Amino acid sequence: MPPAKSPATSYDSIVRDIKAGKFAPVYYLMGEESYYIDRLSDLLVASLLSEDEQAFNLITVFGADVTIDQVMDTAKGFPMGAQRLVVLVKEAQNIKEIDRLEYYLQQPQPTTVLIFCHKNGTIDKRTKVATQVKKVGVLFESIKLRDYQLSGFISTYLRERGAKIEPEAAALLAEDVGDNLSRMVGELDKLLIGLPEGNRVVTKERVASNIGVSNEYNVFELQDAIGAKNVRKAMKIAYIFDKNPKANPIQKTLPVLFRFFMNLMQAHYAPDKSPAGLSHYLGVSEWMCKNKLIPAMQNYSAGKTMRIIDAIRRTDARSKGVENPATSDGDLMKELLFFMMH
Repeated sequence: MPPAKSPATSYDSIVRDIKAGKFAPVYYLMGEESYYIDRLSDLLVASLLSEDEQAFNLITVFGADVTIDQVMDTAKGFPMGAQRLVVLVKEAQNIKEIDRLEYYLQQPQPTTVLIFCHKNGTIDKRTKVATQVKKVGVLFESIKLRDYQLSGFISTYLRERGAKIEPEAAALLAEDVGDNLSRMVGELDKLLIGLPEGNRVVTKERVASNIGVSNEYNVFELQDAIGAKNVRKAMKIAYIFDKNPKANPIQKTLPVLFRFFMNLMQAHYAPDKSPAGLSHYLGVSEWMCKNKLIPAMQNYSAGKTMRIIDAIRRTDARSKGVENPATSDGDLMKELLFFMMH
């Protein structure tokens, strides 16, 4: 799943133009999500130059090592034995006086494709240089995916490679890896390698094994047990956690439970409590709403949920030594679970 359409242009439209052989003289790729910036720059280089042509016609520089005037001078060069010269500026966020690029944009070199990779931020889209980039080239902002979009990204990535994934497996992977798409793709590629040819379906068990958590005794199973008010299973998992605190530290468990109950609290006050309505309101997947949050709403009132959130905060503080001279992390977790489910 690509990021939402930006004010300038979309990832999908850029890919379509590149594959159709429609190239702009300048690409300014920027934003918080480095994954799409890397994919577009790699696709551009591979589409513009053969491997043999890259030796003389691909010039890669780093923003901290060059001035904008040096970049413009380089871009005014000519290709050698190829149709185009490609100038790739990595870490472009480190270039000073980027506004001076305006002078090059007034008459860009027709045989050069100039690519800026600006990560962890953006240039001000209201500036003259940004306006000029949009006029003669491509200005693309790579936006971080929201939590509810991660499962879609996972499913799409695997589907494009001839595989499927169970919804619960996608949710588990999204929760564990988070919104770092480069790391996510690495995990997905590892899963693809291990899939048998006759059954290319990623299961929850395979994900749990791949990311190094027990299928039965992990924080996500604990969350599910709490949501279902399965006291016996929750206490059993807490007991296992207490026996192996290095693998299951309370500092890793509490944030997961806190996010779950915060979503549950907001769900109680959502104007539309259908799976689709909650998904839009909370920014989580419909599958999560249907299978986790809506059932938990039957077990925990809004008032109880609020008290649980306060209890999680107190437990976190006590686990860090606040007003707690002696109680172990294991006992703190057991106290919290007892309060939650009684």
